[in-house]
Amino acid sequence: MFGAESNAKSPDQQTRDWEAIKAAERAERAETGVLDGVALGLPALLRALKLQKRAARVGFDWPSTDEVIDKIVEEAQELREATDPDHAEEEFGDLLFVMANLARHMDIDPEAALRRANAKFTRRFGAIEEALAEQGRSPSDSDLAEMDALWDAAKAREKAGRT
Repeated sequence: MFGAESNAKSPDQQTRDWEAIKAAERAERAETGVLDGVALGLPALLRALKLQKRAARVGFDWPSTDEVIDKIVEEAQELREATDPDHAEEEFGDLLFVMANLARHMDIDPEAALRRANAKFTRRFGAIEEALAEQGRSPSDSDLAEMDALWDAAKAREKAGRT
């Protein structure tokens, strides 16, 4: 990408070179800010990651996951204290943004992680439906306590299958 001369450069120098190239491209487009040029049309989670990566490249980043987790706790508390729907939406967005940051710090693809969580939820809820169907019932014929117990049983079966 940078030519043969880049083989002798450190990864940090290659990153600085890349940033210089991208800064020149942004300057040609009259984009002056670090975050300029991050496409507005991206899915929100992907855009959050790109914004955070850009900010991190210039040193605006927590040094470890511990600080990110502390921020998650802070944002969760702010969500809990939200006083109206608009405030709750704002705090929920902040929490999602910080969760994306944690994924970046942990080198986890948050989209893949959420897809896996969706699949797990679907599997376990399906197990609830199946267990109730064996009794000639459906979830609407049950209550939260019973469904939660069936969920825990499905979870235990999955964990036993992994060991």
